[in-house]
Amino acid sequence: MKRILALVMAVVMVVGMTVLLVACDKPSSQITLRVLENDTAKKEGYLDYILEAFNEKYKDDNVVAVDANMDEYSNLEQDGPYGYGPDVLYQANDVLMKYVEGHHIMPIDIQSMEVYEQVPQNAWDAYKADNNGEVIYCGIPVNVQQPLLFYRKDTLPENWQTEWDKNDNDIPDMVEYWNEMYLYSKSIRESDNSKFGFALQLNNEYFNSGFLFTYGGYVFGNNNTDDTDIGLSAGNAKLGGKIIWELAGIMDQKCLDDSFTVGRESMLANGTIFATICTPDMTSSFIKELSAVYQSEGLSEQEALQKVDENLVITGLPKLPADGDITVRKDVTDDSLWVAHKTMGGVNGYGISSYTKHRDWALKFVEFATSKEMVLKRAEMLGVVPARADALAEMHDTVAQITYDNLDDGTIVVMPSISAVGQIWMPIASGFKQIATDGCGDRIFTIDDIENVLKTIDDNIYKAIHTFS
Repeated sequence: MKRILALVMAVVMVVGMTVLLVACDKPSSQITLRVLENDTAKKEGYLDYILEAFNEKYKDDNVVAVDANMDEYSNLEQDGPYGYGPDVLYQANDVLMKYVEGHHIMPIDIQSMEVYEQVPQNAWDAYKADNNGEVIYCGIPVNVQQPLLFYRKDTLPENWQTEWDKNDNDIPDMVEYWNEMYLYSKSIRESDNSKFGFALQLNNEYFNSGFLFTYGGYVFGNNNTDDTDIGLSAGNAKLGGKIIWELAGIMDQKCLDDSFTVGRESMLANGTIFATICTPDMTSSFIKELSAVYQSEGLSEQEALQKVDENLVITGLPKLPADGDITVRKDVTDDSLWVAHKTMGGVNGYGISSYTKHRDWALKFVEFATSKEMVLKRAEMLGVVPARADALAEMHDTVAQITYDNLDDGTIVVMPSISAVGQIWMPIASGFKQIATDGCGDRIFTIDDIENVLKTIDDNIYKAIHTFS
């Protein structure tokens, strides 16, 4: 018995020592999280800021977050399975949610996150999906995107208060009503054809689909979930198509490509255009361009930024005429003649790749990135509208509040969050270009021709989803 007991004790000691040695000698390897951000965040330094802040906070945990160093629209479906994709990615809801169907993006328990109570349900809905009857969420909202009107107050006509403020509210009529914007822009073109009033890339699907939505058009039926029901030509959407056609008439062929998009900040800054439409996350670029112009005129950097603050105005889109005709002047004091301009919008946020090897740390990064502190910093550096209510309240920003409210009341039509949305962009852009080409060219289209173009868009989207694919 003594021999047996001694043998057992010896075995226990050896095993214990082995376990101890294994525990002590286990190598520790650094965890690297690859984070994919958009180009604006990179350009303006926000990505560097958040990576540095995260790495500083977790410097003792042997984890580091780095730039994924990929194109902002890299395809997770193609890259992820081969280990090339990011661990964490920031995108618009329509981009992130197209990865749900193939299980390329990870469901997240949103109710366990600190941000949950601060984000309205309609923002969460942009990341909601059905997984065999179970509701799942695959993204965390960061900011709300909506097309807004950008213009320079110091390029208004001197007589705007007497001739262009018929409702006496100290706001220029042309930035409140599309009819006034059309007439003002037309007068600018007639006096100097090197300049424009309102200018926009009219084949852009995102900025111009709202003209159709306002008069009854929609992308997919059943709240953008039924991809067998394509409705961009539905209702009186042809009136919205005609507005695109009329706007092309106060521009030139630059409205048919990306000329007004690539040059919008500099063209607004140098006075080539009076107004354009853009998203709030581009605000910093407009500020830089206009500040540079003011500095070239002799102002110091501080004086230039002060002047930018006084003169760069960002506001909601003008109201549209209820009858769809923007070419004639209407009574701006009669609310019954006007309707709110609906817009295509989106909710940008963070998702986690299903292929990440570090799920817990990827989630920890997302929690860090969606904290009030980081969301406020993003708003400060990039001009975005936070999806967090507490961050928005701290900003006291009227324009941000407008966007937040528009999301709540349905003026913002959030882009579909199903994979089929990837098939809508080319047909829409092609159809819009066809309308705008005639609008700034021969101008022979009738309202029926415009409606037929919209119906062709619907047909082509259906085919792209259900036939060609």
